[in-house]
Amino acid sequence: MITFPNAKINLGLHILGKRKDGYHEIETCMVPIPLLDALEIILDKKGGWESTGIQIPGEAKDNLILKAEKLLRKDFQGLPNLKIHLHKNIPMGAGLGGGSADGAFALKLMNNLFDLHLDDYFLEEYAAQLGSDCPFFIENTPKIARGRGEILSPAEVSLTGSYLVLINPGIHIGTKEAYSGVNPATPKVKIEEVLADRSRWKEELVNDFEQSIFRNHPEIAAIKSQLYQAGAYYAAMSGSGSSVFGLFETKPSEIDFPEHYFCFEKEL
Repeated sequence: MITFPNAKINLGLHILGKRKDGYHEIETCMVPIPLLDALEIILDKKGGWESTGIQIPGEAKDNLILKAEKLLRKDFQGLPNLKIHLHKNIPMGAGLGGGSADGAFALKLMNNLFDLHLDDYFLEEYAAQLGSDCPFFIENTPKIARGRGEILSPAEVSLTGSYLVLINPGIHIGTKEAYSGVNPATPKVKIEEVLADRSRWKEELVNDFEQSIFRNHPEIAAIKSQLYQAGAYYAAMSGSGSSVFGLFETKPSEIDFPEHYFCFEKEL
């Protein structure tokens, strides 16, 4: 069986405060986008794991796909061995949720492969054990995310017909750097209210990470400026960066970015 885990972008991202468990309380709108990895899982007596495409750093045991398999094997004894192949195409550590998507899609694929009949609620419970963004990818529809990202509610927003331009300059933004520059605060206006009026997005749909990250990395700030100069009706950094996306009413003229940048564009 094969599936295609997709990336996400954030429409606004507010850091509300630090939690007792060490995480931060957040508020954001996450929207799936058609930038894809490819994940194949088949029954195989020998089992095995391999990845192609973008090289994945670290040890295999830390991969969320294998952690997802381990979670299910803990609760469902005697599951057969699997051969797993991931082709990695979504940039990593880029604010696009690619690793989280891989883990969540692995849960959904194994649920079908093993005929476990787990509904979305239980899959989201498993996904939350993998990471804060993972539950979003179970239903994989626009959501308002709160808590540490795992408390989800439907978002009344549609980007259908918009043209997406996504740029990643390959700059690594560590979690410590991202959060150290943020002063947590509660927004004066609910994110749902801003999302309901696209004319307010540019000024009010803010990613709280941008202020300090743009200061530390002017190259990332310049990408956002270029996207607005090209006619985007909204542009922002996704997650804690360093990917920046622009949303356009129609396909823009070609925008000149350095050759080493990762660029993805598509009508949504």
